[in-house]
Amino acid sequence: MRSPGVCTSVSKPWVLASVTDDTSSEAAAAAGRSRLPLSILYVGDDDPDKCTARRLSKFDLADLLPPTHVPHDGLLLDPTCGYTVAPDLPRPDRIVAVDCSWESVDANRVSGNLTSRALPYLLAGNPINFGRPFALTTVEALAATVYILGDAAHAAALLAPFSWGHTFLELNEEPLERYAAAADAAAVIAIQQEYMDRPR
Repeated sequence: MRSPGVCTSVSKPWVLASVTDDTSSEAAAAAGRSRLPLSILYVGDDDPDKCTARRLSKFDLADLLPPTHVPHDGLLLDPTCGYTVAPDLPRPDRIVAVDCSWESVDANRVSGNLTSRALPYLLAGNPINFGRPFALTTVEALAATVYILGDAAHAAALLAPFSWGHTFLELNEEPLERYAAAADAAAVIAIQQEYMDRPR
């Protein structure tokens, strides 16, 4: 059953790639076991040295695909969608993200037989966009999605190769827990609104 169509757009919470470093990936290896498969459509228009998608691929935590190789099914993270990621979604075959710069979002729309959803309000934990709502890297967006869908351990494992990864989870601990416990998309949006209404 589809979640209610509730608009989630406040700014462009696009799946953005950036900010990589060299911490140990020992904990990240656990993410490959009995987890939802992750596919990333890699546009390659940003700094490859700061690309979180490439680092996920390096540690076999996600499949890196050319943007023309769109999977036939799965959940697509799309900030332009009017539906939100919510825990009542049927378990997808895979989660698909688009890795591109913010400037090329409009030029890299994905078409296909995918179920599109946008992420609710979350703060970036990466050093470049720290504290900015919706300005997530690819790894942050994927981690948030699996967390909301009920796999917090997978989220932590995805973020393990990044020294700042724990910061994303710490910044968003309360909203992620609340989104993951929400009954449906309408409840997720109601929770999101609470955070958006708070003075910054």
